[in-house]
Amino acid sequence: MPRETHEDRVGAARPDAYRRAADYVAAALIYLRENVLLTEPLRPEHLKPRLLGHWGSCPGITQVYSALDQLVRERDADVLLVTGPGHGAPAVHANLWLEGTHAAYDPALSRDAEGLRELSRRYCAPDGFPSHLSPAVPGTLHEGGELGYALATAFGAALDAPGRVVACIVGDGEAETGPTAGAWHSPKHLDPATGGAVLPFLHLNGYKISSPSLFATMSDTELTHLFRGYGWDPRIVDVTPDGAGGPDRADRPDRGDRSELAGAVADAHAAITAIQRQARSGEAPDPRPAWPMIVLRSLKGQGAPAEVQGTRIEGTFHAHQVPLPDVHEDPEQLRALEAWLRSYRPEELFDEEGRPVPEVASHCPEGDRRIGMQPAADGGRLRTPLDLPPLAPHAVDLGEGRGRTTAGPNEVLAAWLTEVVRRSAERRDFRIVSPDELASNKLDAVLAATDRAGTWPVDEYAEHLSRDGRVMEVLSEHNCQGWLQGYLQSGRHGLFPTYEAFASVVDSMVNQYAKWLKASREVPWRAPVSSLTYLLTSEGWRQEHNGYSHQGPGFINNLITKKSTVTGVYLPPDANTLLVTMERLLDETGKVNVVVSGKHEAAQWLGLDEARAHCAAGASVWDWASHGEPAAPELVLACAGGIPTVETLAAARLLREDLPEAAIRVVNIVDLCALAPADRHPNGMADGRFDALFGTDLPVVLDFHGYPSAVHQLLHGRPRPDRFHVRGYVEEGTTTTPYDLLAANGTSRHDLAITALAHLEDRHPKARALAERHAAHRDALRAELRRTGVDPAEITDWRWSA
Repeated sequence: MPRETHEDRVGAARPDAYRRAADYVAAALIYLRENVLLTEPLRPEHLKPRLLGHWGSCPGITQVYSALDQLVRERDADVLLVTGPGHGAPAVHANLWLEGTHAAYDPALSRDAEGLRELSRRYCAPDGFPSHLSPAVPGTLHEGGELGYALATAFGAALDAPGRVVACIVGDGEAETGPTAGAWHSPKHLDPATGGAVLPFLHLNGYKISSPSLFATMSDTELTHLFRGYGWDPRIVDVTPDGAGGPDRADRPDRGDRSELAGAVADAHAAITAIQRQARSGEAPDPRPAWPMIVLRSLKGQGAPAEVQGTRIEGTFHAHQVPLPDVHEDPEQLRALEAWLRSYRPEELFDEEGRPVPEVASHCPEGDRRIGMQPAADGGRLRTPLDLPPLAPHAVDLGEGRGRTTAGPNEVLAAWLTEVVRRSAERRDFRIVSPDELASNKLDAVLAATDRAGTWPVDEYAEHLSRDGRVMEVLSEHNCQGWLQGYLQSGRHGLFPTYEAFASVVDSMVNQYAKWLKASREVPWRAPVSSLTYLLTSEGWRQEHNGYSHQGPGFINNLITKKSTVTGVYLPPDANTLLVTMERLLDETGKVNVVVSGKHEAAQWLGLDEARAHCAAGASVWDWASHGEPAAPELVLACAGGIPTVETLAAARLLREDLPEAAIRVVNIVDLCALAPADRHPNGMADGRFDALFGTDLPVVLDFHGYPSAVHQLLHGRPRPDRFHVRGYVEEGTTTTPYDLLAANGTSRHDLAITALAHLEDRHPKARALAERHAAHRDALRAELRRTGVDPAEITDWRWSA
């Protein structure tokens, strides 16, 4: 008796008809503006004037989507789809239109001929849908424009979501990227008891833009060995038809046994369920669960013409984007396009009104079970604000006096974060991701409330490691970024502490995510997700022991080039301002923020109430550090950052001793973007307030934590920005002492005093001589530290005194 196939069990729904319909719609979106259902012969005036889009991945995406639809219908699976090849957007749009999700979000995209015509007109059109996936596309939380990050993002969405299956399509081009290579290890951090599952589809269609892909050249045996080595249980499905792409190719586009894919998906889901059931049963879980994955072999652009005008198309890189680019001028290509589109037999798939026939429509899940209606893809609607603990029990008391009380800012923060972790334990909606640096950055106190996540057994010694830990440590900034993005976008909260110099590893990832957030603000139905906050620590000014490679504050520069509505940069000068800043940012939505903080014991400047007022203002005058006539200063000493604050206050003290008759105002900046004009950044100070701090014609000596160019960029648009003399890191670095590193970059207290004195010469004749004296003393200190190997006591023992 013949074995019942998976498709025998799907009733009235016909996956082959559904896939033909989806492939037809995807191709129509690329080419057609009118006559979208080919109810009359195709003519050039029916074509879009500009042909954009990528066909090559579309058939494979639809095959996966169709198989997932069957899984949802048959097993009521809760499926979120992350599509790595986001350039295959026509396929996603086609499936969203067929299942009715597009119409649910916008009635103009109704499931009929007029709705399809409107969708086709919007695709790749001004004010319409872009060529790739975007926040305007329902059911998506990943654009897939820059390749490499889909798999890590999928795992982030699966964490702490025990009922969710995150299907992730990884194209064979994306599979060549370094971030994807690292992300294959993610199951070692996924707890099957408290988390969901990720089902990857490695889509091997053989080609990238213009050359073969590496993974497609591997044999089934080689692929199996590779992924079993990672810890996966790979299932290889080949839907490539016999003789594909050759001259004897069949005319019908639905050749090849694609039911095998739906069966493999069903089997994979059963394996996932078995792993989770064992882990949740109270029995000893499998120490090395082999999660299923699917390797899908298909042709590039499967279903496109095999050959036109002597050029092979189907199964080659010529199918990657628009296979027939000259259809407007070339009658032969136009005929080939019409034959291709008619080969799907649209008259069988759509009724007279252009609605999908029941045989097609019944393949789709209904209501909220449609993949495009997945709630986690619009995670802001699932987000619950964190229960943040009060700051007062953790704040530093300035009992020993301002600047004489010391504390480690990160250690103070860690005590508060420990309570954040405890308060979120029931909902499991807060995680910390870090590239193996939690202890180094003095944040490991949080391990009193949760462990590091790790599911595979460790033969040697390890501390604070458990399957259900909510600290994710892996020496891959790409994984950390992807995990956190997926976690936040599906409605949760998190923090990303990392060494300052190596945050730039994810520069391009934050570029893409900031674009996503900016575009999300322009989609009315999207709810904002929790802000992504980086805690940059082990900052360059205290990396004098590690050397030049660890001295790089450029992540700030990258971030401030992004849309101002979605970015923020904060430089709290002490522990209390750090607490206030983090309390605000962990409650915020829709932004990417950078907070720079030191991990070493340091002077504390502000009480908690003062810190709240200072952070609310973004920048303020520190009257207690200023001297002379407060209403009529001659010069402003400004600072942004923990180390620059110390050096600026030390310089202010030197100037008070040198020139007690001079009026010097000290301004501290905690919100760097407050320097920008108010019409250029939402955090920017109004002109009146800016003038109240910095005057209108005063020289300003500003000691900045990072590259001076960041400050100059933010000041652009302010009147007379040339009066700001910014000192900062200028790429002078090595293994040396802290003071020597500052002096090498012109940011030491003596260099600040010298710069200030140069701008006071007109009013104070002795300023030049004082500046020369400070220069000589600076040089003497640098000579001394070269003899001793350590900074002199006058530097290391310096304390503020009123």
